[in-house]
Amino acid sequence: MDEFHDLRVIRGKSTRIVLDNGELDEISENFFQGAAIRALSGGSWGFVQTESLDDLAEDLATAKRAARRIAGDERLELASSLPGRSEKIRVKKDPGDLSLEEKVGLIREVEDAAKVEGVSSTQAVYNEVVVKTNYTSSDGRDLEYETTRLGFYVTAVASRAGLYQAGMESKAGTCGLELFEEVDAVGLARRAGETAVALLDAKAPRGGSFPVVVDQELGGVFVHEAVGHAAEGDIVLEGGSILEGKIGEKIGSDLVTVKDDPSLPLYGHYPFDDEGSTSGETVVVEEGVLRSYLHSRETAGRLGGVPRNARAQGNARPVVRMSNTYIAPGEDGWKLPEILEEMRDGVYLLGSRGGQVSTAEGVFQFNAKRGYLVEGGETTSLLRDVSLSGHILEILARVVAVGDDLKFNSGRCGKSGQLVPVSDGSPTLLMEEATVGGSG
Repeated sequence: MDEFHDLRVIRGKSTRIVLDNGELDEISENFFQGAAIRALSGGSWGFVQTESLDDLAEDLATAKRAARRIAGDERLELASSLPGRSEKIRVKKDPGDLSLEEKVGLIREVEDAAKVEGVSSTQAVYNEVVVKTNYTSSDGRDLEYETTRLGFYVTAVASRAGLYQAGMESKAGTCGLELFEEVDAVGLARRAGETAVALLDAKAPRGGSFPVVVDQELGGVFVHEAVGHAAEGDIVLEGGSILEGKIGEKIGSDLVTVKDDPSLPLYGHYPFDDEGSTSGETVVVEEGVLRSYLHSRETAGRLGGVPRNARAQGNARPVVRMSNTYIAPGEDGWKLPEILEEMRDGVYLLGSRGGQVSTAEGVFQFNAKRGYLVEGGETTSLLRDVSLSGHILEILARVVAVGDDLKFNSGRCGKSGQLVPVSDGSPTLLMEEATVGGSG
């Protein structure tokens, strides 16, 4: 492809409210607009990022000049893709119908619920973004979608004799204010406070290798961070992935199937990506076999595959990103009590407090919100300050039971200096052995 260009225009409004220990720490409404203009000449891209929409024709000309100025002999073939469809996502309760003062009252009710006895500090945050994206390209695409994303998170901290423990809960979706009714925001906030207090009396675990059960939240973080990022086509091309060259190879247990699907009506939803390619399911791992990477049109042109995962924050340059990434539920119908009984003795880890992963070396370490010692198939002692670590491929191979209880969690994923909304999900998983970090 000798010449190509595309233009992405965004317009929107964001609202953010932060309550810190009952005090209004931040309240803001911001209107934004911008454009991202790309031009391809030979093997080189020219790119213009602007917040002004006054002279997009000249901005395109600038991008074309930049591409031609640095173009060499190499040709870059962009993979063909199915164009997406325009869409306006309807919400059940429009956040525009509520005043800022009413939204403060809404999130204040959530924060107040976290102030259970024993909690020393709380914070609650409300986020809302309404954005319209227009995409046009030199190969005839002319698309538009409008979406509302809304969410909240709440943190409660309890302390005693120099020991601090936190409980955290969050929910977000491609939706309106109906989110606060569908997920029982007040109940979640109360649980955050109760968790923080309970963890003060929890034990620090003994570190070592044990059978481990992980809940849907920690399993979702694992599949996103350890598998999803390693499957991003640009990371593969840069030599930064443990999955490089492994298409068609067995990389995990027969029970593990991993998918990414932006067409699902979750926080990472989009009808077309930021190159105009239609959304749809990508089977990354099928019954333990690596089937596909995630792709932009450029990485698919270089590696083969279907492009539908080029994403950008606002008017930044699109890069390969996940959307809604998850481990598919098991077909054997495992319930949580059955999985714990199957494990008999080990550790049950719940929730995520972040962590780190090296996709090149294939190692990871994630911190759980809390854990339980499991003895004879029953949860016993509550555990605090507990983590899960290991080698990605070894852990994938050690999955011996997959529940039927798939759940998703939502957040924002960082890469290349950009944050984009994503969801990740998993059923309950049993790993026959993993490293649990603790006191020794």
